[in-house]
Amino acid sequence: MHFQAVDPIFRDMIALFTTHPESVNETYGMHFTTALKFAGALFLAGGACAVHAVFPWLCTQTASRRIDQLHERMVTNRARR
Repeated sequence: MHFQAVDPIFRDMIALFTTHPESVNETYGMHFTTALKFAGALFLAGGACAVHAVFPWLCTQTASRRIDQLHERMVTNRARR
C-alpha cells in the first residue's frame, strides 16, 4: 500500500522533467545536452559583450551573430521537425 501512495507523486516528479522536452520532440537527455550547449554558447557570447564593453572596436558583431545562429538552431529548426 505504501508504494501505491508514492506512485502518483513519483509520476508527477517524472512529468516535471519530461513534459517540456516531449513538447519539443526530445527526450530529457537530448534536451539536457542541447540546453547545456546553448548555455555555453550564450556564456561565450556574453564574454564577447564584456570584451566589447571595454574595447568597443573588438567583437563588434560576435554576440549578435551567435544569437542569430542559436535562434536558427532553436526556433527555425524546431519548426521543420
